[in-house]
Amino acid sequence: MLPNRADSEIVLIVDDVPENLSLLHDALDEAGYTVLVATNGESALQRAHHSRPAVILLDAVMPGMDGFEVARRMKADFATQHIPIIFMTGLTDTEHVVAAFSAGGADYVAKPIKPQEVLARIAAHMQNARQMKQARTALDAFGQATAAVRASDGRLVWQTPLARKLLREYFTIEHDQAPPRLLAWIREAQQASMENREPPVLVADEARRLFASLHDPSSLGHEGEWLLVLHEEKHTSTIEALIAAFRLTTREAEVLYWVTKGKINKDIGEILGTSPRTVNKHLEHVFEKLGVETRTAAANLAMSKVAGGRG
Repeated sequence: MLPNRADSEIVLIVDDVPENLSLLHDALDEAGYTVLVATNGESALQRAHHSRPAVILLDAVMPGMDGFEVARRMKADFATQHIPIIFMTGLTDTEHVVAAFSAGGADYVAKPIKPQEVLARIAAHMQNARQMKQARTALDAFGQATAAVRASDGRLVWQTPLARKLLREYFTIEHDQAPPRLLAWIREAQQASMENREPPVLVADEARRLFASLHDPSSLGHEGEWLLVLHEEKHTSTIEALIAAFRLTTREAEVLYWVTKGKINKDIGEILGTSPRTVNKHLEHVFEKLGVETRTAAANLAMSKVAGGRG
């Protein structure tokens, strides 16, 4: 028998057969787990959402909503999508095994149930889930904006709070489905990586930019998911730093900011809603205040000053 668990982790058993529930409940309870039970799909969804069990044992064939549909709904719910699901089934034909994994199952055990086998599989999946939770908690603690996108269907599998905030500020997210622009960016970033180029900016407008870096599934130790690390740069904070560093007016700082981004006077005029001639006049004042004579020198001085202030 496995040693008792000090933290009494929760296991949810979903089965409509009382004998199966009794057998598993006794074995899990003796092993030190806190056991919850559900006898149909609807109650399983409710219990999983509210109690957040560490592992779910799910019967594949039940009246009404079957186990495959229950699993699909759990994986579509941000609150439960990370929970490992172990299917219990007497249907061991290849098509049913494939259906179990396609619905989001992490594993399956064949009926009739052997409690020792179930306990061993639960322990293995709990260990994996615990390691993933620790990694996510560490990312949360350090304020990292990190998210994972499942390659097969483009679903946001998990996100740190900061990543969730940024994604919802920049995109419309429905049912934790990655927006088309983000999926397109992943393809562009993959191509850039193969060509040894920097990935494109994810989103850019006049006030801010959202950058992302992409890591392949093997770096997660979890095949089939893309890991994204997001970083937001707000133009306003840089412009305010330029104003403070060089005693510029707001418009002069805006012009200098866009010079550091490689924009020519025509582009800057379009961004700021003014003429290239006016941009040039502002730039003359910038050169004078910075004590430089060229755009390149102004840009280099501005970037070094701002970078030094951040450091």
